[in-house]
Amino acid sequence: MSIKPDLLKIANIEIDVVRKDIKNMHLAVYPPNGRIRLAVPQKTDDEVLRLFAISKLAWIKKHVKNFKEQARETRRDYVSGESHFFQGKRYLLEVNEEKGYSKVRIAGTKKIILKVPLGTSVDDRARIFREWYRKQLKIQIPPLIEKWEKKIGVKSSAWGVKQMKTKWGACNTDSKRIWINLELAKKPPICLEYILVHELVHLHEKNHTDRFIKLMNKFMPKWRLHREELNSLPYRHVDWKY
Repeated sequence: MSIKPDLLKIANIEIDVVRKDIKNMHLAVYPPNGRIRLAVPQKTDDEVLRLFAISKLAWIKKHVKNFKEQARETRRDYVSGESHFFQGKRYLLEVNEEKGYSKVRIAGTKKIILKVPLGTSVDDRARIFREWYRKQLKIQIPPLIEKWEKKIGVKSSAWGVKQMKTKWGACNTDSKRIWINLELAKKPPICLEYILVHELVHLHEKNHTDRFIKLMNKFMPKWRLHREELNSLPYRHVDWKY
C-alpha cells in the first residue's frame, strides 16, 4: 500500500511529509532535481515537524542546489565512439557485430569493446552492459566486504547489487543485508569502498546520528572527501519517476 505524503511549505520550499511507524524523523533530498522528503513518526505534532524542517533549511538548500547543478550523462545508444565509464576511467566504445555470444571487454587503457550479434537492439546492448557491470562489481565487492567487516567488527548476512534511483547503497539492519547501486561500477573504486563502509557502519548504528558520524570518522577518516567526489560525478541518464 502506497502512502500519500502531506505537503509542507517552508520559505517557498516544498517538502513531502510521510508519517510512518518509525521512532525518529528522517530528512532526505533526492535526485535528479532535489525532491525533499521528511519521514516522521505517526503522531508527530505539525508544529514540531515544521520547526525541525526550519532548522534544516540551510542543509536542504545546499543539497537541492548540488543536485540541480550536478552534471548528467547524456543518453547512451551503445554505438562506436561513445564514452563509457568503468571504475572512474573513461573508455571509448567499439561495437563489433559478429556471430556468437555477446561480450564486453576492456582493450588496453582507452577502449571498451562490445561484441554483439548483428541487429542487436539498443535495449539489449544496454542490458548486456548492465550485466557486465554487475559481474565486475561482484568481483570487486567480496574482498572489500571481508576487509571492512573485520575492521568495523560487524558481519553482514548477505549483499547484492541492483539499480537504484535514489541511493548509492542500502542496509536492512534487521536482516543485515546490504545492497549496492549498480552505478558504482562506473565510479572510482574508493567511492564503492566508501559506500560499503557506510552501509556496514549502519550495522552498529541504524540512523545517521552523532554516533554514526563518530564511527565513520573512526573507521574512514576521509569519508567526507570520498562522499564529495562521488556526489560530484555525473548521474546516469534516466527518465526519473517516483
